[in-house]
Amino acid sequence: MANSKHNPGTREQTLLSALGGRPIVLIGLMGAGKTTIGRRLAARLSIPFRDADHEIEAAANMSIAEIFEQHGEAHFRDGEKKVIARLMDDGDQVLATGGGAWMNEETRQLVGERGVSVWLKAEFDVLMARVRRRSHRPLLQDPDPEGVMHRLIDARYPVYALADATVMSVAEPHEVIVNSVIEELEKTLGLSD
Repeated sequence: MANSKHNPGTREQTLLSALGGRPIVLIGLMGAGKTTIGRRLAARLSIPFRDADHEIEAAANMSIAEIFEQHGEAHFRDGEKKVIARLMDDGDQVLATGGGAWMNEETRQLVGERGVSVWLKAEFDVLMARVRRRSHRPLLQDPDPEGVMHRLIDARYPVYALADATVMSVAEPHEVIVNSVIEELEKTLGLSD
């Protein structure tokens, strides 16, 4: 999808220069805002936005829910790993990954070597409020979606904490979170205190 291009300011240009062509990789649970915040961050930096889940769907010519249903989660995760590896070659971009992508050690290593990872961390109530608005989440097609979300938080948050930077994804205007991502990236890259 094309971003609305504008000329990035000096702050954004400095950040892009410090990134040196490395992608910004957003990680976090479903509902953390990876796609929404990622699109706005990419527009602010005047670089492409890519959504790994959309790229997987395009490559498989089916929805993620269909992939899970017809082939299982293991098959999906294998394809996800390959798609992310391919996307990492595209340089300057904001890449939103699926919630489970960061759980793969090879993916974490690849992102660590060739990108900068940002964990969009959200509290349980914020995540549930956001995911209830959409019904396409395969992992929440369960009689106890709250229990599933709690288990995902327990299993994934310690691994998400390995990201280069962490930003709280709160119930605030999107631009507030985008600003927080930029500030954390500046700290991570040694551009600010």
